[in-house]
Amino acid sequence: MGSTRELIFLVLICMQSQLIYVQSQTNHLDASALKALQNVWKNTPPSWVGSDPCGNPSWEGIGCTNSRIVSITLASMGISGRLTGDIASLAELDTLDLSNNKGMMGTIPPSIENLKKLSILILKGCSFSGPIPDTLGSLERLSFLSLTSNSLSGSIPPSLGNLNRLQWLDFAENKLTGTIPVSTATSPGLDLLINTKHFHFGGNQLNGTIPLTLFNSNMTLIHLLFENNQLTGSIPSTIGLLSNLEVLRLDRNRLSGTVPPNIRNLPIVHEFYLSNNQLTGPIPNLEGLTALHSLDLSNNSFNTESFPSWYSSFSSLMTLAMENTQLTGQVPAAVFSLPQLQSVVLRNNELNGTLDLSSNSNSQLELVDLQNNSIAGFTERPGIGFQIILAENPVCEGVERTYCIPLQSNPPFSSPPNNCIPPTCSDDQVSSPNCRCAYPFTGNFTLRAPSIVGLGNSSLYSELQSSMMSSFTSFGLPVDSVSISNPIRNTDNYLILKLGFFPFGTDRFNRTGIYSTAFTLNNQMFKPPVIFGPYLFGGEQYIHFQGEGSGSRKSNTGIIVGAAIGGFVLVMLSILAGVYAFRQKKKAEKSDEQNNHFASGNPGKSSSRIPQLKGTKAFTFEEVKKYSNNFSEANDIGSGGYGKVYRGTLPSGEMIAIKRAMKGSIQGAIEFKSEIELLSRVHHKNVVSLVGYCLDQSEEMLVYEYIPNGSLRDSLSGQSGFRLDWARRLQVALGAARGLQYLHELVNPAIIHRDIKSDNILLDSRLNAKVADFGLSKAFGDPDQTHIITQVKGTIGYVDPEYYTTNQLTEKSDVYSFGVMLLELVTAKQPIEKGKYIVREVRQRMENNIQEVIDPLLLGKTLNGLEKFVDVALRCVKETGAERPTMGQVVKEIENIMQLAGLNPEVESTVTSANYEWTSQAVNHPYSDESLLLYNGSFLSSTLEPH
Repeated sequence: MGSTRELIFLVLICMQSQLIYVQSQTNHLDASALKALQNVWKNTPPSWVGSDPCGNPSWEGIGCTNSRIVSITLASMGISGRLTGDIASLAELDTLDLSNNKGMMGTIPPSIENLKKLSILILKGCSFSGPIPDTLGSLERLSFLSLTSNSLSGSIPPSLGNLNRLQWLDFAENKLTGTIPVSTATSPGLDLLINTKHFHFGGNQLNGTIPLTLFNSNMTLIHLLFENNQLTGSIPSTIGLLSNLEVLRLDRNRLSGTVPPNIRNLPIVHEFYLSNNQLTGPIPNLEGLTALHSLDLSNNSFNTESFPSWYSSFSSLMTLAMENTQLTGQVPAAVFSLPQLQSVVLRNNELNGTLDLSSNSNSQLELVDLQNNSIAGFTERPGIGFQIILAENPVCEGVERTYCIPLQSNPPFSSPPNNCIPPTCSDDQVSSPNCRCAYPFTGNFTLRAPSIVGLGNSSLYSELQSSMMSSFTSFGLPVDSVSISNPIRNTDNYLILKLGFFPFGTDRFNRTGIYSTAFTLNNQMFKPPVIFGPYLFGGEQYIHFQGEGSGSRKSNTGIIVGAAIGGFVLVMLSILAGVYAFRQKKKAEKSDEQNNHFASGNPGKSSSRIPQLKGTKAFTFEEVKKYSNNFSEANDIGSGGYGKVYRGTLPSGEMIAIKRAMKGSIQGAIEFKSEIELLSRVHHKNVVSLVGYCLDQSEEMLVYEYIPNGSLRDSLSGQSGFRLDWARRLQVALGAARGLQYLHELVNPAIIHRDIKSDNILLDSRLNAKVADFGLSKAFGDPDQTHIITQVKGTIGYVDPEYYTTNQLTEKSDVYSFGVMLLELVTAKQPIEKGKYIVREVRQRMENNIQEVIDPLLLGKTLNGLEKFVDVALRCVKETGAERPTMGQVVKEIENIMQLAGLNPEVESTVTSANYEWTSQAVNHPYSDESLLLYNGSFLSSTLEPH
């Protein structure tokens, strides 16, 4: 760099970089709206400087697509202020989550109706007041609405009945009054929400009756929570029409009359609460509720009756509460032998005779509370290990026995360490379950209808921890462990747990880790085991963020303004420098293509062409040679334009797949480097793992986890030797979608795969899907790029037509390819087959007969959710990216379809390929890229059909 010309060039490039920095990547209307909000909010993230929220780096908590702001997720950030009408200017906003910011107050602006693309609105745990805007009813795309735990008043707007996409409706714990609105000839109502699965209205001051017309057989409600209001009148018999109902809470109201007999027509209800009302008549016959976990009929005015016989059909019952229900006679001994029963509370009745536990064989029981009855005798079995309360019964008169002492409070509970010794932590740090000192993110986890009995039930809490960590890992969240402590029950019979989330690999979270974790819980992405029931998470403000500087915004802004002025003065020189740089770059690229190696020999050698890695192992050539048995033919499991793939075994016994490049391979050094760098920083159960790489002795090799069951394409074509039924196809679609959602939404910077297809979806030993082959992938926030404009690459039939015509690559390009793959799952056809394009063929058949293009192996089978599945696929392949859903939305849609098909999207299959009919077909190894057809734009024009 000794020449004057080169020195001038470097100076100009530095000036040009300043100019590029201040050139906005954000739509000016969106940027202005967010700046206006920033002016009225306090304690916004320190990264909110400058005037370019979508720039590089982008503002924390702000998600952008194509220069438009599409998400604001700032849960538990300690933000205070008001939500002004400026929010309405963010016309492309899809997600708004400001939950658990207690300083957010004032009213919700009616102008929010202008957010026509809003699908997720979460404002829970703030301090908003005033009425719920009637204008919310015009947000036709809204699918998730949570305003719980505020101070909202007034009535529920009838206009919400217009939200036909709404899945989740939560207004609990506010100050709402008035009646529950139902439709009339001139007005909508909540009875029109046939697709809504959650009505959570507990803890308000709603009055009047529950309308008979509120419920109908078309509704898909699974949670109906009206507890702790001021509702009067009788229980409507139409509740018996809700065949999908799982949780029913009508307790703590002023309901009267008899319980309708058809209430027993709810076959899958597992939480049933009618306590603390004014119900009369006979104790209801509930023999049809065979899925019950919890039953509470306490504190009603039922007729005096002996113990009902229907209890014998409740093989899953865990808690039985019938306190103060006018029960008489003797308690049947068989009650205590129900196999899952843990708690029996029959206080304050007129039960008499002898309590007989001599034949009890139930090891689950924790509590039998018969305090204040007329029991005269007690026959017990030696060695009973549960608590029995018989205080204030004749049997305890003049007797000092442990069972004659009133119920004692439960001891405190906190998660034990995971087989380690907790260290002594300094400052405000806490020892995690894995015995690491850190600053945890804490919050209250409120279970609104739990089946848990004892507050110190360590095994059930352990199950919750395990389930939560499994979900966090699958979502790629930076959480190392979860602790549970201080369980309490409040007056509404909610179980409240204190949760602590500990950071992975460091002693504190960054802001992305906090709001990503909070959003996963706020948006109900985490699905706990059914015994925990519906939940609410209240995250506390986190103050221990990593690496936040103390510089003022004014100084940062001044630097940027100064840079802008300097850039403006030198704009012409910068343009000339840019032309010069472009020519030099082209020369460098040509040189790189001729020199297809990026570190000949030493992986540790400093070089700009060495991949930037995060924890990925560099193997020597001799190591890889040994693991593959000297690259023997017996271990050769595939080949393609890149080279050969060999099976290998690490010293630990773990099987690996070794992808070895040959000289002059198709993939090339750039793609090789890209695949290493991208895969080294992604960790998700639905993304193939990179074990390491080898850049030794002029060799280029990638070392992956070994995936034994080939690609999805192999399975659909029959080459793998087993076929997938409809349930497994749904599971594969969900796994692949979650992997892609992780790349788009939870990796920072986001990754666009650019070659999603059935050949790149691999199936492991349990047929779980893994996204593979990142050779063409692009990091959305690559610092070397100023625009996401790149040469078109991909596979014929999968390439997004908008990407092809504009050269502009976005996440929606992956969504298009994924949609084509979904159509493959239904039809088993390749995207282009015999000159016919799968997208066009399915669209045409949807109008006539979809059965004509369905995979013959699926015909004659029950395909629950098929039409919804095809509808999701066709929305993914819409002409423009703006019309397509995000991968997060696709995941939710497929989860809903699985539930419609009677499948649990949170339960991983234990089925292996051995359970499927096996044939002697040859299996192409999944890492073989024989089918890889990469085309540039000039060739695609002759192959892509219009659609």
